[in-house]
Amino acid sequence: MTSAEAPAPRRIRPLGAFVANQIAAGEVVERPASIVKELVENSLDAGARDIRVDVEQAGVRRVRVADDGDGILQDDLRLAVARHATSKIVSPGDLAAVATLGFRGEALASAASVSRLSITSRHRAADHAWRLEVEGGEERACRPAAHPQGTTVEVADLFYNTPARRKFLKTERTELVHIEQVVRRVALAHPAVGFSLRAGSRSLDGLAPADVDERMAAVLGAAFVERSVAVDETGADLRLWGRVAVPTYSDSRPTRQYLFVNGRPVRDPLAAHAVRQAYRDVLFHGRHPAFALFLELEPEFVDVNVHPTKDEVRFRRSRDVHDFLFGKLAKALRDLRPAPGGESRSGADEATPRRDRHGFRRTAHPANLARMFDEVRDERPSASYAPDAPVPHATEAHGSHHAPGNGLQPRDAPAVPPLGHALAQLHGVYVLAQNAEGLVIVDMHAAHERITYERMKTQLLAGSVRRQRLLVPVALDVAQAEADFVEARGAELQALGVVIERNGATSVAVREAPALLGGADIEALARDLIADCVEFGASDIVRERQERLLAGAACHASARAGRRLTLPEMDALLRDMENTENAGQCNHGRPTFVALPMAALDGLFLRGQ
Repeated sequence: MTSAEAPAPRRIRPLGAFVANQIAAGEVVERPASIVKELVENSLDAGARDIRVDVEQAGVRRVRVADDGDGILQDDLRLAVARHATSKIVSPGDLAAVATLGFRGEALASAASVSRLSITSRHRAADHAWRLEVEGGEERACRPAAHPQGTTVEVADLFYNTPARRKFLKTERTELVHIEQVVRRVALAHPAVGFSLRAGSRSLDGLAPADVDERMAAVLGAAFVERSVAVDETGADLRLWGRVAVPTYSDSRPTRQYLFVNGRPVRDPLAAHAVRQAYRDVLFHGRHPAFALFLELEPEFVDVNVHPTKDEVRFRRSRDVHDFLFGKLAKALRDLRPAPGGESRSGADEATPRRDRHGFRRTAHPANLARMFDEVRDERPSASYAPDAPVPHATEAHGSHHAPGNGLQPRDAPAVPPLGHALAQLHGVYVLAQNAEGLVIVDMHAAHERITYERMKTQLLAGSVRRQRLLVPVALDVAQAEADFVEARGAELQALGVVIERNGATSVAVREAPALLGGADIEALARDLIADCVEFGASDIVRERQERLLAGAACHASARAGRRLTLPEMDALLRDMENTENAGQCNHGRPTFVALPMAALDGLFLRGQ
């Protein structure tokens, strides 16, 4: 496109009072990281492909953000630091469909009021650059300058005129960590843009333009990409894509959890709740999943004008969003199956396999092994492993494989099953098996616990929840909004096995509860259920508690350590694992098997070295 054909530049204009008053007021500058976030987002909105962030004294002495974006026209420089002046929205209707990261027109004005700020910018249509200097909100100079196309904003001596504000800042190291997190979070959402971060003379981050997986590896670590499942799902005018870590790859703190809504990094309790629910019975107690997820929907269905920092949103169809997130993530985790080579694979990834040291592989080709396993599960006779009784063995003979076309294995199935054939049992605890690539070690109790639990869940979901009438109804005092919900949505609660009736403006009574939860604290259950439904539009409290009981029952019903198994019983256990959802971990989140390829075993004995 020639300069003559270039689109007219977007001009910065003061917002009308009606629009400005609708914008959530509040202080944008909380700490140096807040400034970095706002300036980097402005650079992205300006079309920058390279963004450089330099800080001194963790941003308190200086924050400098330079970009190669469109730049700012000379006549617009002064408006850039005026409150509620922006090039991104004009009319009240624009607030309902914000497509840019920034839109308030108050970030630069707020920063200029508490610092010594300068903006040096050259617009792509201008012959040279201009520099504006502002101190404590007052203009000091505006003159020509030398600068390539793009903009450099420098914020110096933060809070110099409000020393009390400085006292609330943390240590230099802590403030620097916040800045690093801001840069990495934004960089994750914009892999095609290069980012660099320097602190004084130290280079902290250098992120060249890359594809999504490369950027995820740079920000979250290569191990995350290797031990995560790709998600790309659509439905109900929503799209969810990104990666979620397999359950055995988790953190002690929720530090690697990234959610983006239309490219905007956010922290949303509704989405966080949906993710927790998806991992609820596959994650080890006290651990937190790692994920980088991108939710896309029409801008008019999400309100980003909720908080001055713009890191909170409000969905106009919150229940649909919650159910979509939970359903798609739960499916991605359920689809994990042991695959050839002792790996565990998912039906929601690319065709080329990736492997990791814990035996997880993820593919998404429509003709992949996941479908094969599903066909085997649907067509084969039931071959189960019981803790206290012999079962029909799942293989004809140790080390052999079934002939094609007999209903047990598709014609294109591998000669050796994914988890191989049993060799022996070690100390009554572990099953040792040989597959095509090496050795598979299975925790007998953990594996059978998952198999039993999934079968019990299937049986529970196959029929309606059986209810038990309470001898004495449990009366609850609740908020009026909660009582209104009970009155309007009582049928939905009843489908969960809980019958609650409104008997006053702020009171309800629980009359029936799920029979499976006999002896439970009905008042606490009802309060949690109503609160969840009001906040998130749905609740899995009842099902979660039912599943918790089932998990305990499955644990007690599963084979205990020390029980001796025959080879056919061991093989039956392996086949059941291959056809069970979430088979890679037990109900408590512990791994059920580990695969050691021949190369790893050879390394232990220095073979070939």
